[in-house]
Amino acid sequence: MTTTSGPSARSGPADPPPRATDPRDAPAGPTPSAEEASGLCDQARDLVANGHLDRAADLYRRAAAADAPAAVRARALLGLAVTEDGRGDTGAARDAARRAMEAGDPRRTPRAAHHLALSLEQGGEGAEAERIWRRLLDLGAGPGHTALAHHGLARAAEERGDATAAEAHWEAALSPPVGSAPADRLHAETLVEAARDLTGRLLRRGSPGAALSAADRGLSVADDPELRLLRAAAHLEHAMADLGAVVDPDAGGVEAEPVTAGAAVELLAGLLALRGDTDGSARVWRAGLEGHGEETAEEARARLRRGFATGEDSWWDAYLEEAVATASAPALAAELFAALTRMHALVSLPALEGESRPAVLREALVQAVRTPDELVWGPGLHADLRRRLAEATGGDDVLAEDWPDRL
Repeated sequence: MTTTSGPSARSGPADPPPRATDPRDAPAGPTPSAEEASGLCDQARDLVANGHLDRAADLYRRAAAADAPAAVRARALLGLAVTEDGRGDTGAARDAARRAMEAGDPRRTPRAAHHLALSLEQGGEGAEAERIWRRLLDLGAGPGHTALAHHGLARAAEERGDATAAEAHWEAALSPPVGSAPADRLHAETLVEAARDLTGRLLRRGSPGAALSAADRGLSVADDPELRLLRAAAHLEHAMADLGAVVDPDAGGVEAEPVTAGAAVELLAGLLALRGDTDGSARVWRAGLEGHGEETAEEARARLRRGFATGEDSWWDAYLEEAVATASAPALAAELFAALTRMHALVSLPALEGESRPAVLREALVQAVRTPDELVWGPGLHADLRRRLAEATGGDDVLAEDWPDRL
């Protein structure tokens, strides 16, 4: 919301009311003179800064009631609108903003219109908000307020589904200053805010090229970290579109060499996972491993297993591959550590307590062995023991068919 501003120097009678150190020091009094009204606004501003909104609202009301010049009256009413918003009285805030607009002060009328239009828009009164945005535009109050009005009208047009009107207002809101002079603060802030808004909307619509253009227009006026992030997101969307054409030539691309296809699979899957689309990432990996020929599958698998321990294949490699492909490696690691912790506790406690009874020791070992049973990799762990024992005994299966259930 718009905030009040004004000179810090005090004006008013020789013996002004008490300074705003305690709300009780300045009780409500008679209607002030024109000379006192400006001083009351100064005091109210201090009260707002110190959180005394009720008392500030009273002083602004008294100042607004004075037979003061338009500029002072508009200042009091605009301050009252902001203060009433802070107090949660939306109706009183809007009434004060409307009265400030009618006060006839060219400096504060645009700010009051901005405040009122935002309040109406946030309250769901789109049609009335649009009417105030148009009034602000008609005031011709300078490039900053003009950009504010166009941004508000663009949002209103988006809300009612008028794409043509929205496009025209977005274009006007993002128009740079005329000539070589830099944008003033309000214009620059509004242009950057409008660029952020439009870039986000375009990304959600799946239009990264237009989003890039909108972001660049905002960044040409001022550096903004959020806008840079949005521009980076637009670049990523472009990158994913290009990679998708390599990974799936049936979608309009050209068949790629296995090395190129494998690299595209890795990059596209990684970007999808980064965006939070883990299902899409897994589909890309599976397509690379199963749907584009043996050479591409070999290349994709080598990239999927990047960082795995070298040497002969281990029983857990399949689970690691699945975890990487589905971006669930942290969950797998947590599961493994939880199982290891439980197994460690089960076999450690008897030893720490000096347990010597065979039945108790055996039960602790059985519970430790059975810990992974309900986990997805548990059967693989049990099967690995069966395989190793068979190899150690010359190929004989020494475990019962129903092991480890027999335990």
